[in-house]
Amino acid sequence: MSPGRVVGRFAPSPTGPLHAGSLVAALASWLDVRARGGRWLLRIEDVDTPRCVSGASETILGQLAALGLRPDEPPVWQSQRGALYQAALDRLLAAGWAYPCGCTRREIEGALAAQGSGHQRFAERIYPGTCRSGLQGKPARAQRLRTVDASGHDIVIDWHDRRLGPQRQNLARSVGDFVLRRADGLWAYQLAVVVDDGAQGITDVVRGEDLADNTARQIHLQRLLGLPTPRYLHTPLVLGADGHKLSKQNGAQALDTADPLAALQGAAAVLGLPPLSAATVGDWLAAAAAAWAAAWPAAPAMA
Repeated sequence: MSPGRVVGRFAPSPTGPLHAGSLVAALASWLDVRARGGRWLLRIEDVDTPRCVSGASETILGQLAALGLRPDEPPVWQSQRGALYQAALDRLLAAGWAYPCGCTRREIEGALAAQGSGHQRFAERIYPGTCRSGLQGKPARAQRLRTVDASGHDIVIDWHDRRLGPQRQNLARSVGDFVLRRADGLWAYQLAVVVDDGAQGITDVVRGEDLADNTARQIHLQRLLGLPTPRYLHTPLVLGADGHKLSKQNGAQALDTADPLAALQGAAAVLGLPPLSAATVGDWLAAAAAAWAAAWPAAPAMA
């Protein structure tokens, strides 16, 4: 990658077709790259195979193409990149930052309950560090990453979001030592996304605001693996009738691309862009990129 070249990506999970909420993230990432003359990549995040739906990847690719959102390189699939994730995990284990965990979900909940910490819906289960000093005879199940340093101090991450502003998270208190490889052998999202962003030279991550809480964990991993930290921009969410992020679980319908201009304009409105008049998808996207450049000027250089 040449110095200063912007590289962005859209990374959907093939758990079903795109819906109105996922189009907002896709369009924002595309516009952010195009407004600065960069490259836009597509990554299919299919490591959580039990949740993936047969044919969903092809459906997503077709939906994006119908809207004029075509990647500059062939898409990559996370399910084909396990060797990269294993190499990263091996480095973290060798450095003493990662360790095996033998706890079941029930044991974690029991330990938290004993500490007087209940679990609320949609909240993180803050791992109490049970296996941090060893398995104590239990068989290894998952692999976790430490969120305290060698001196026992909490890892605190400060970062800046282009939309949300300054952010800070104490990893030890907010999430605890988090999973890198699950008990079922599948790779965890946090490790896979960091390794792939580094391997693909991603300079700018534009994604939904629901993923902002993951950013500190990913920056922690980036630093441990010697990877650069991208710039981040987390976009507004489209909410379902229940007030939570729009998803298939709360009634999200597959995105209708029969009228691509209407679909794109709807997503642009969520992003705060003005109504745009254009006869073709190509003309609309060009106008939208100009509008995005005015709304979101070039971000400062990465730290």
